[in-house]
Amino acid sequence: MPRFSANLGFLWPDLSLPEAIRAAHAAGFDAVECHWPFETAIEEVQAALADTGLKMLGLNTRRGDISAGDNGLAAQPGREPEARAAIDEAIAYAAQIDCAAVHVMAGFGRSAEHRAAFLDNLSYACARARPHNITILIEPLNRHDAPDYFLHTTDQAAAIIREVAADNLALMFDCYHVGRSEGDVITRARALQNHIGHIQFAGVPARGVPDQGELNYAAIFAALDGMGWQRPLGAEYKPGAARTQDTLGWMKTLTG
Repeated sequence: MPRFSANLGFLWPDLSLPEAIRAAHAAGFDAVECHWPFETAIEEVQAALADTGLKMLGLNTRRGDISAGDNGLAAQPGREPEARAAIDEAIAYAAQIDCAAVHVMAGFGRSAEHRAAFLDNLSYACARARPHNITILIEPLNRHDAPDYFLHTTDQAAAIIREVAADNLALMFDCYHVGRSEGDVITRARALQNHIGHIQFAGVPARGVPDQGELNYAAIFAALDGMGWQRPLGAEYKPGAARTQDTLGWMKTLTG
């Protein structure tokens, strides 16, 4: 039986992060995760997690200068000081809220220099995260939503994980991104299961509720159960104009 984590980067967007944590608990989620919590006081997040008993599974490094088009810094040659400052910030925040993982965002560009910068910064991130028992995650983004994003396939991510060879580096397997770029989600998950550190999902292609769109999440959830996956799956979908609490019927219909 799958368990679920609410990604509060998209769910309950009208609430503050602490209020969203409490809303996720009331809705029956088993854990939470977020995108960029850095403007929220750590003490407020700690209190919400303590009140609900939920675990924060992950957060992201900052994207950089969004107005200039940044979408991550770790694969940006010549910007290592910025990338490492973002890594340090994310790990420090995660450690204080007992967060399990940090997603290190790569950014755009696909040259050999971008790859070398990414490898170096991931090695740095893994070394910094290890004393806190934090996993570093990397996530391929699909070519439709993020053209020219450095990390764009699961095979590429797996090769990087093998090359960095850190025991706390893993793949963020997002069924939505895999479904849009590669397809064959169940087969890819089975082939990559030894590299996967976290799994997320949303409807394809609109990134809406998971019981709408091209992917059969009842089958995917059952397959993940069959693989022995026991950790909460991250619901990272956009509720659109609907209230988040009015979009949660899938939690029953896709798991019965």
